[in-house]
Amino acid sequence: MVVSEVTVTPSIVLATLNAKYIHAALGLRYLLANMGDLRAQTVLREFTIARPAPEIVDELLLTLGDASAEQGKQVVGFGVYIWNVQQTSAVIRLLRAQRPQIKIVLGGPEVSHELDEQEIAQLADHVITGWGDLSFARLCRALLHGPRPLNKVIAGEQPALSEIAFPYAEYSAADLQHRLLYVEASRGCPFKCEFCLSALDKSAWAFDLDNFLREMDGLYQRGARNFKFVDRTFNLKIDASIRILQFFLDRLPAPAADQSDAELFVHFEVVPDHLPDRLKAMIARFPPGVLQFEVGIQSFNVDVQQRISRKQDNEKTELNLRWLVEESNAHLHSDLIFGLPGETLESFAAGFDRLYALRPHEIQLGILKRLRGTPIARHAVEWGMVYDTLPPYTVQQTGAVDALTMQRFTRFARYWDMLANSGRFAQTLPFLLGQQASPFYAFLAFADWLWQSTAKTSGLTPEALLDALFDYLSKCCGQPEKTVKKYLLADYLASGARSNPLALQGLLPKREAPVKNARALVQRQERHLPGRQMVD
Repeated sequence: MVVSEVTVTPSIVLATLNAKYIHAALGLRYLLANMGDLRAQTVLREFTIARPAPEIVDELLLTLGDASAEQGKQVVGFGVYIWNVQQTSAVIRLLRAQRPQIKIVLGGPEVSHELDEQEIAQLADHVITGWGDLSFARLCRALLHGPRPLNKVIAGEQPALSEIAFPYAEYSAADLQHRLLYVEASRGCPFKCEFCLSALDKSAWAFDLDNFLREMDGLYQRGARNFKFVDRTFNLKIDASIRILQFFLDRLPAPAADQSDAELFVHFEVVPDHLPDRLKAMIARFPPGVLQFEVGIQSFNVDVQQRISRKQDNEKTELNLRWLVEESNAHLHSDLIFGLPGETLESFAAGFDRLYALRPHEIQLGILKRLRGTPIARHAVEWGMVYDTLPPYTVQQTGAVDALTMQRFTRFARYWDMLANSGRFAQTLPFLLGQQASPFYAFLAFADWLWQSTAKTSGLTPEALLDALFDYLSKCCGQPEKTVKKYLLADYLASGARSNPLALQGLLPKREAPVKNARALVQRQERHLPGRQMVD
């Protein structure tokens, strides 16, 4: 059953600022679903970090209506994360100025630790740390009806998962049509990787699987076709993993059926060294375009892994990735983190080359961030870790990597996403990376040249990148122009782009207007699929 929007003037607003509209706040929907007797006077309002603070405040006040005659009869709860804390602070300051009697409650990972150091915590009336599923409703009852809570900081109750109402009915029809639907079959993580807040978890807890799958079926029956699991370790319990995969496999259309309204996309985060044969057998049954696996490698450096308490069998990880690439149709999104304690540019390059040789479809290059509360902070002095004091608290330098090298890598990561992860240069990229023995250093040389040539890490169109690749490969690397153009032409035709890059003048055929593909999330994946024909 879908809960309809309230028709009475609400007393409680659940709000957050998402990074993009496509994201939907799962945490706030949990709070909404667990409001109990307060549900009828509670509404959810989502914004984006790009929206001006005055506009957000205007909408919040419009939602709440006139101020209550008695102070404290209106509550606004904000979900606070590393990506929105600064923008949320600006909103709260304005809200305070215009309606000081509103009670402001904060929750979320960014305000669950180190509160004394945060301006936003000083702006709030109350802060709930940790789980807020049940604690937020309890606090609202106290704020609205008394007795008023004595403590500003409230430790969130962590109930049994069976006591928490599922949030999925709170996804609206518009959410199902236009946004990523975040779901979770479990919470927590048994591993202790020190850069991650999940290192603070004592274990992983699973929702009742029968009940969870009924909720997923409810979403599916309502038209949901995009499911992004936020579980840290989807494949931790293989029996549960297989049941979940079977659920989605059963909802795939028959091969001969019209699939126009039966598309399905499912994203999981998996443990890289845990892929037993019976799970492989299930994965192998899925056709292309359905499964996406996020595989966190982070580092292949054994010393670094031990230093940050990361348990990972590198040999098993390699074997599993190779199997997924060669024997399955899953799209692989693999992660590496630069700037970990003691990791040098050289050791990271070796790990990058090791991962690249396995041919995952995307390699996401992140830079270490010191999330509040994570154990990674213990290495700051010994390993010379210097972090930005402002969110997202990105490492600026380490004892092994100076500031200039960190900036250099930041540009590398940005260009890699544009050229490699986009899938637009599937033919040209291997040619580029073959210019040196190390793919990492081959791309680093190009990244350095591109920065020196453009002084840009954004605003570079695919056409500008194509022309840059032509100039670099032909003029700097001395490759024959005809050969370079052959690769670039094959990639440009496969991308479906319709402009006329300088390097391809006179080579592009006249094409019909493109047909829009509704599967926007899959388009990027499709560029990575094998079978593209080289243009002679």
